[in-house]
Amino acid sequence: MMPESIPPDGRLRFVSATHDDPLAQPLLAELAVEYAERYGGTPSTHLSWLPVPEAELAPPDGGLLIGVVGGVPVTGGAFRRYDAHTAELKRIWTDAAHRRRGYARALLAALEAETLARGYRRLYLITGNRQPEAEALYDATGYTRVAPDPLPSWGPFIPIAFEKWLA
Repeated sequence: MMPESIPPDGRLRFVSATHDDPLAQPLLAELAVEYAERYGGTPSTHLSWLPVPEAELAPPDGGLLIGVVGGVPVTGGAFRRYDAHTAELKRIWTDAAHRRRGYARALLAALEAETLARGYRRLYLITGNRQPEAEALYDATGYTRVAPDPLPSWGPFIPIAFEKWLA
């Protein structure tokens, strides 16, 4: 399990959280704004569909990790059970002011370690066609593009699925 304390020394640390945790809120709010800018709609519309049922993100099958630097949330992501051997990654995000520092890669590594510790052997995720930075991150960190499970496109959103087999 990830440490629960937030060190004040400026190093990136991951803490477990819930979807309504105050640490998660700034990241989710910024994610909604960015989705609205990339795909249309309003931030409130996107914010309304961002929540995943809390039980799906709760241990032992799911979790939410927030990366914190000096008490400030800078990155975060969640996972939930997809099938007996697969966790689905959700809401992978790094605050715009903290990008290009390796935090997203560190987040993926922390999520991979946590899901492996929970018994998952495969990760699955979906990003969108207007998120080339996310596509590049997943390509660079060993994820393989796969056909998405049946998921309709929504307006300008075309799903792009990735998987990664864990050790």
